[in-house]
Order: sequence, then C-alpha cells, then structure tokens
Amino acid sequence: MKVVLTKDVPGQGKNGDVINVADGYARNYLFPRGMAVEASRGKMNELAVRRRAQAAREDRIEQEARALAARLDKLKLIVQAKQGEGGKLFGSVNNKDIADALAAQHRIELDKKKLVVKEPIKHLGVYNITAKLHPAVQAEIIVEVVGE
Repeated sequence: MKVVLTKDVPGQGKNGDVINVADGYARNYLFPRGMAVEASRGKMNELAVRRRAQAAREDRIEQEARALAARLDKLKLIVQAKQGEGGKLFGSVNNKDIADALAAQHRIELDKKKLVVKEPIKHLGVYNITAKLHPAVQAEIIVEVVGE
C-alpha cells in the first residue's frame, strides 16, 4: 500500500515521503497514530503544492541572504575596546560586540550566532570575520579594532 508520511518514521522515511508499506502495518500502526495517510490522487497533489511552496520559500530566503551578503561583503567596521600596553586589549572582542557595532554603524541587524570569529580578538588591528547567512551564502566583514 502506498502511503504519504505525515511525521518522521524511524526506518521508513521523513515527513512528506511517499513509501510502500504492508497493508497491516499501515492500517494497524501508521494510520491510528497519525503518522501517515493513504496516497490518493488528492493527497499527492496536495503534497506537490506543499513541496513547491517550500521550495519557493527556501529560494526567497536564499535570495534575501544573497542581498544581505552583497551589502556586508568587504564592509569595514570599527570596534572600540579598552587597551593596555602594547596594543593588548582588556578582555576580548567577541561576536556580540561585532553585531552591536554593525547595528550601530550600518543599521544592519545580524544575529551574533551567524558571525564566525576563528580565534578570540585580543589585540588591536584589522581582522576578517565571516558571516554565515545561509548554508550556501557567506560574507566577509573587515573589523578594525581600535583603542578607546
């Protein structure tokens, strides 16, 4: 019997998959638990519409990420920090400091979790920071750390 899964079923498939299962397994296990529905023509059409809508949504999100990446790419950001002798900072500059400076200087709201700082910034200077906006989209931000 062909069924459309409405939930993830371990060992069978994920939500939205169309699979062949034994009649008894479908009637006695999947249907009563709301894990699947019979694969009728109407359900198949509904599934196709949902997949197209999901693909369009993902495409729109990726396009928005590409537009933001174009704004961010090679953007120069200045972060002020307290310094000691020899250009060494008291503490370090982290993702939150960079995200706050980005919002204050360029009015771009970006989640601090999307910024990748390879190692803690503990000295004055210029650093390249990667912003992962989408699995397929990244941008480079130039961060200059200056003393207060």
